[in-house]
Amino acid sequence: MAHKKSAGTTRNGRDSNPKYLGIKVTPGDRAKVGSILVRQRGSDVMPGTNVSMGKDHTLFALKDGIVSLTYKRKIHFDNTIMKKKVMNVVPA
Repeated sequence: MAHKKSAGTTRNGRDSNPKYLGIKVTPGDRAKVGSILVRQRGSDVMPGTNVSMGKDHTLFALKDGIVSLTYKRKIHFDNTIMKKKVMNVVPA
């Protein structure tokens, strides 16, 4: 025989693990070859000079240098103009 009153079931007792997304090397800092600059879902930040994109949209440095963030005007599919962020590595 139970000595505690039974508790009801819950439907929202779950949580997902953190994904650790975001900018890993801020603009103005130095980056080494292969260092991860941005972890992202989708291409929010585009790769520029000396930067490449992995299959999960992670940006990483191809050369040693200083990280810079610029903006690029792109025409969207419905003919509106968007400003996209572009991450570059300037060799020092």
